[in-house]
Amino acid sequence: MDIKRIITATLISAVILIGFDYFVPQHSQETVEHQAKEQTSTTPPAQNTQNGPAVTPGVSSSPANTSEAAAVPAAHLKVSGPDVSGAIDLRGARFDDLVLTHYRETLDKNSPLVRLLEGSKGPQPSFVEVGWMAPAGSNVRVPNAQTDWSTSDESLTPDHPVTLHWDNGQGLIFSIGIAIDRRYLFAITQKVENKSGQTVALLPYQRVERDYKPEETGGFIVHEGPLSVMNNRLNEDSYKNMRKGATAPNYQAWSANGTGGWGGITDKYWLTALIPDQTSPVSLSYNYVPNGGAGAYRVDLVPQAPVEVAANGSQTTSSRIFAGAKEVNLLDQYTDDLHIPFFYKAVDFGWFAFLTRPMFHVLHWLYSHVGNFGIALMILTLIIKLIFYPLATKSFTSMARMRALAPRIQSIRERHKDEPMVMNQQIMALYKEEGVSPAGGCLPLLIQAPVAFCLYKVLNITIEMRHAPFFGWIRDLSAPDPTNIFNLFGLLPFDPTVISPMMHIGIWPILFGVTIFLMQRQGSVAMDPAQQRMMQFMPVIYVFFMGRLSAGIVIYYTWNNLLTFAQQRLIQHRSDKAPNNKPVARKS
Repeated sequence: MDIKRIITATLISAVILIGFDYFVPQHSQETVEHQAKEQTSTTPPAQNTQNGPAVTPGVSSSPANTSEAAAVPAAHLKVSGPDVSGAIDLRGARFDDLVLTHYRETLDKNSPLVRLLEGSKGPQPSFVEVGWMAPAGSNVRVPNAQTDWSTSDESLTPDHPVTLHWDNGQGLIFSIGIAIDRRYLFAITQKVENKSGQTVALLPYQRVERDYKPEETGGFIVHEGPLSVMNNRLNEDSYKNMRKGATAPNYQAWSANGTGGWGGITDKYWLTALIPDQTSPVSLSYNYVPNGGAGAYRVDLVPQAPVEVAANGSQTTSSRIFAGAKEVNLLDQYTDDLHIPFFYKAVDFGWFAFLTRPMFHVLHWLYSHVGNFGIALMILTLIIKLIFYPLATKSFTSMARMRALAPRIQSIRERHKDEPMVMNQQIMALYKEEGVSPAGGCLPLLIQAPVAFCLYKVLNITIEMRHAPFFGWIRDLSAPDPTNIFNLFGLLPFDPTVISPMMHIGIWPILFGVTIFLMQRQGSVAMDPAQQRMMQFMPVIYVFFMGRLSAGIVIYYTWNNLLTFAQQRLIQHRSDKAPNNKPVARKS
């Protein structure tokens, strides 16, 4: 192999690893999912004038009544399902207490369950709000954050839906029907009965809100923040962009009108989303309220036009709320059964989704059969290697022929070093004479590159790898290898990463470095001493950069290198035994 190509490929790989290390924030158990943040208060619904009619916040009953309501502890409706549990705050009809019963923050069996929604007194206030707004200029009294709803039920279960009621004292009776399936989906029915004697116009709304500054842990690989599908188009925004663009107290970062669709706020593994009736024209927007502190991030959903409720009549609207884990097969099921457009896109499959999604499903199928995510990953890597074996053979054969031509090319360069044009002409003539393409070894590798990236992407987005054990000391494939050479793999009682995060090098990253060394030895060519020293340091540099990546990713790269090493040996062996394998040794 031409030495310049070796050095170029090595440097490109180093840049890629540096890029991963820089752009992909590192894992540290479940500080990724649950870190205490500054608490802020919530604010009433923002005015919306960009899409649809202007609306104003709900009108409170009176300052005195508001104070009295605030002084009395709010009642809660218990939520109990197979996969979620928590409570709904009957003051304001807020979903602000929800944990996922099958997911814990850490591997410890006594670790807290993953909390998706949290009340205003918690460190990470996050909730879903259901209510009504009145059009601008209307004096209709609508429920607000201080409204105490009533119900005769004590708990919400999959077998027992509930209904909340509130009378505004002006002839309007509001009700919210809530049902939950056995996973993470709530069905919401908002109803208004009008006994006021005159037609009224109202806007039923829903909101997902976070009143703290979330930490974005996915880097450029995994989207975190507001996202939606409107008019069959995916729209994403980041917390950082919303903060930077805020130019008003109630800043609207993005908005769109459409029929149906969905929108919400996503984490790496979790999602809270609003899903309107798929036949209803709605307006969806991302909003940010600075609040002088951590700020409030909101996704709002309202009808495009007010709902007219005739005298002695009623109006009902339906919608859904998803609050749970981004399990791809479940999202696919909701997409098909409920006709929610592209709901599976809540999982960030990226630009190469046409490759990433099938790859995920194959990996998931293997995992369901072998029962070990790491083994499933190794089997998938082997399958990919077998599929690309013909291309790899072509690539390695081309590289071998280029390596055989290297002395003759060097001779041409030395003879015509002062005549670049003549030198290039003779080199190209030599390639043509021997039937060798300079790009023959690189092109197959470029074809395989998107597949390798897609598999890397899958390992970052799949919730199946979270807390999945492998063998031995690897109990969580989504976290870095817990061993560390700098404290003699746990024999010394101190944490070297306190000195520097770079001082975390476990056993698997070291094994990865060994595979890099073996591959270098296998493809070694004559080079000057300075180049030799540089190449010798490359495995060490790789080890440092891989030390803080997920164990699953490091295991994948290590296994892939071993397969590549074996593949090269096999191709070389078959090439040496081929009867028509004639060495290229003529002189120019």
